[in-house]
Amino acid sequence: MTTVSIVSSSPSFTVSKILCIGRNYADHAKEMKADIPREPVFFLKPPSAIIGEGQLIRIPPISQELHHEVEMTLLIGKRGKNIPESSSLGHIAGYGIGLDMTLRDVQAEAKKKGLPWSLAKGFDTSAPLSHFVPPSDVPDPSQLRVELTVNGELRQKGSLSDLLFPVERLVSYLSQFVTLEAGDVIFTGTPEGVARATPGDKLQASLLRPDGSRVVSLNVGVA
Repeated sequence: MTTVSIVSSSPSFTVSKILCIGRNYADHAKEMKADIPREPVFFLKPPSAIIGEGQLIRIPPISQELHHEVEMTLLIGKRGKNIPESSSLGHIAGYGIGLDMTLRDVQAEAKKKGLPWSLAKGFDTSAPLSHFVPPSDVPDPSQLRVELTVNGELRQKGSLSDLLFPVERLVSYLSQFVTLEAGDVIFTGTPEGVARATPGDKLQASLLRPDGSRVVSLNVGVA
């Protein structure tokens, strides 16, 4: 079973599900030639997709086009159903950074055929994930930024203030349809700049404060 932890905290959380938000930045929706959603769009990854600091993303042989998508992540700390937006932040036990790795060619083929694209999103190693920091380290998540460098070159950056659906809305919305449980992880969406990652690449994802200091970071490679 996959577990995650909060820095400077002894208990760990067993991850039961990963919920990922699609098209939560308008500019990313545009670069994907997709409509801007009126309500959050989400899909699932299995906990077996998680890897951590210093580990390798492995591209299945069925794909020739692996893409990176950097995202702030949320760790749910207590069970909730139909959570009001006004109390949704109280269900978050930690904030982190993650990568929604995507087999873009596999996804495109599935979309063309009208088939599910779980394979493109849920393969082993497709969910690199940092450790989490407690909410006391993040007074206002909307003020944070995400960044991704590949081999030291900036590829993606975005402000959480630009989310179409902010954190409070996401937690509340998801809980209407899927009971949230302690240990669940939410990927909050990626900004524009998604691009190909190839074997040998070194990826560094960072969650940043307004002054540029790091809240948390994640370093992984591509095998």
